[in-house]
Amino acid sequence: MLARLVSFAIHGIDAFPVRVEVDVVDVPEASSATWNIVGLGDMAVREARERVRAALKNSGLALAQKRVVVNLAPADIRKEGSHLDLPMALAALVATRRVERPKLRIAAVGELGLDGTLQPLPGALPLAIGAREQRMDGILLPESNAGEAAHVEGLSVYPVQTLREAAEFLNGDRELRPVKPSDLPRSGPLQDGEDLRDVKGQEGAKRALEIAAAGNHNLLFVGPPGSGKTMLARRIPGIMPPMTFAERIEASKIHSIAGMLNGQTGLLPARPFRAPHHSASHVAMVGGGLIPRPGEVSLAHHGVLFLDELPEFSRNTLEVLRQPLEDGKVLIARAATSTEFPARFLLVAAMNPTPSGYDPEIAVQGRNTAAQIQRYLSRISGPLLDRIDMHVEVPAVKLKDLRHREAKEGSREVRERVCEARDRQLRRFRERNSVFCNAHMTSRCLSEFCHLSGPAQEVLEAAMKRLNLSARAYDRLRKVARTIADLSGSDTIGPEHVSEAVGYRSLDRLV
Repeated sequence: MLARLVSFAIHGIDAFPVRVEVDVVDVPEASSATWNIVGLGDMAVREARERVRAALKNSGLALAQKRVVVNLAPADIRKEGSHLDLPMALAALVATRRVERPKLRIAAVGELGLDGTLQPLPGALPLAIGAREQRMDGILLPESNAGEAAHVEGLSVYPVQTLREAAEFLNGDRELRPVKPSDLPRSGPLQDGEDLRDVKGQEGAKRALEIAAAGNHNLLFVGPPGSGKTMLARRIPGIMPPMTFAERIEASKIHSIAGMLNGQTGLLPARPFRAPHHSASHVAMVGGGLIPRPGEVSLAHHGVLFLDELPEFSRNTLEVLRQPLEDGKVLIARAATSTEFPARFLLVAAMNPTPSGYDPEIAVQGRNTAAQIQRYLSRISGPLLDRIDMHVEVPAVKLKDLRHREAKEGSREVRERVCEARDRQLRRFRERNSVFCNAHMTSRCLSEFCHLSGPAQEVLEAAMKRLNLSARAYDRLRKVARTIADLSGSDTIGPEHVSEAVGYRSLDRLV
């Protein structure tokens, strides 16, 4: 007898439907009983025949003396992962009339253990979103993944712990209550203790941090060891606006595929902050592998990517950042297919001014020559530096600042100003579907929203000639100036806004 069930597989960060077809035929001898899986599955899919057969037997649902053929349609698209175990087992039970055909359009995903229990799986959120887009009534999945899937509106999420529970539910012998977001436990406190009030001094760097958060501008800190570069960077998520629900869904999909999402509490509670070690490879940074997986730039989507000790990263690792910084996405091409991952993040980087770590004038007198300093700075290529909007010098902390007990402002006060500036930008770009902040403005948006007064234009042209900046740097200066004007509540960009923006491009003349 032939039976069909609907499941889903993942390509990139999106799910596509898979029709699981099972044909079961009686055979005269038990030795002739076989399981064959066709439909271009990977090794995990092909190994499912052993997991499913053992799970059926240990659940008291064994298929004795049967030849089973499983087809995963469409057969010309590669399927990956072990989450097709559950629909294969249920379709086999429907084909042998051990389970009734589902009356509703119910999808099923889940990896089976040999004892019939369902194991946690990566990618439950995009799988559930795919089920809703195909207008399924509900989805059966492991109980440990129900939290993330429950946030998908318009889809009933049925958590199950074992294969037998799923079979009894389809037979109508067991009632399962769909999980709702209100049923989920609340996540813990966000960014506990990460407050700008803890940073002593460094008012200039704090101002740059506020501008970067307000316009989502890429930022590079340059300063000696112990000046607070890392401390400042780790506090930027606390001053950024909260994520919208759409942003939380998109960022959580990527973490779900990577197996890094808490399936019990559901979506990411705050903007992601990723800080890979400088030994990370270019594949770890942008993603890839035999089965393409998201890298650090995608895991930082709608959040912050912090690269400490920037010149210590390999040249290849840094150069692959060019495309995501420019386009907000990563395209991983393979011979058979290509996969696209979103990568719209705020880059915050930190580096020392010299190989020894200290001020260039002091370093020249000591161990580092001028040639060594230039060689050290040149590890960061001009094209990459061109894509970083702001270069900020972070001097050593003065003793009088260390003695001062507490900063004037904390993250809460700065965040209020940042949110006000972002609100201005959202109103400005309300008719632009793909632009939500100043850093993402296109050339057309720049022409429309970044008009410079005569004095402001003169300041910008003088800076372009003095620093020998590129056309890309010209556009980025206008974007930063627009953000500075937004923070001051000004509708026009004045010379003071341009002058401050130019002050954040000082590293261009050194590299």
